Amino acid sequence: MHLEAARIESPVGPLAIVIRGNTLAALAFDHHDDASRRALGDLAGLPAASARSAVLSRLRAYFDGDLGALETIDVELHGTPFQVRVWEELRKIPVGRTIAYLDLAERIGKPSAVRAVAGANGRNPVAIVVPCHRVIAKDGSLHGYGGGLPRKQWLLEHEGAIASSLVAV
Repeated sequence: MHLEAARIESPVGPLAIVIRGNTLAALAFDHHDDASRRALGDLAGLPAASARSAVLSRLRAYFDGDLGALETIDVELHGTPFQVRVWEELRKIPVGRTIAYLDLAERIGKPSAVRAVAGANGRNPVAIVVPCHRVIAKDGSLHGYGGGLPRKQWLLEHEGAIASSLVAV
């Protein structure tokens, strides 16, 4: 199957998306940073994804309040075996919940690899759907989100994981 690209508007800003068939291959905040550019490459040469794409429909449903819609999106993950393990574990964090980086490291059986887990989290090529935004600091504060802390806070509030009064640091 060939790759297709889309850009959609969302409450957290424009999203750049790459789809292969019915599988999400990449999702990033529209060229927000270097990681986004690496994950997405050059979208200009890709054909446009259908507006009726199931992946795009599910993303819109999520932003419209169907928080379970992300769980039904198949993702294509390319990275080191360690990164893929971290990203797969991220998908197991339920909507409305957060965990600490240490918890994530323990879940993959590498409790001493907190920094490596944080690094893999930061290289997530499928933002939002692989919910790296659900990982927070051990003290409950918000840290380290490639899309920026205001986006992380919005996503967590949208999912009911944090109160709107929590201030990102």
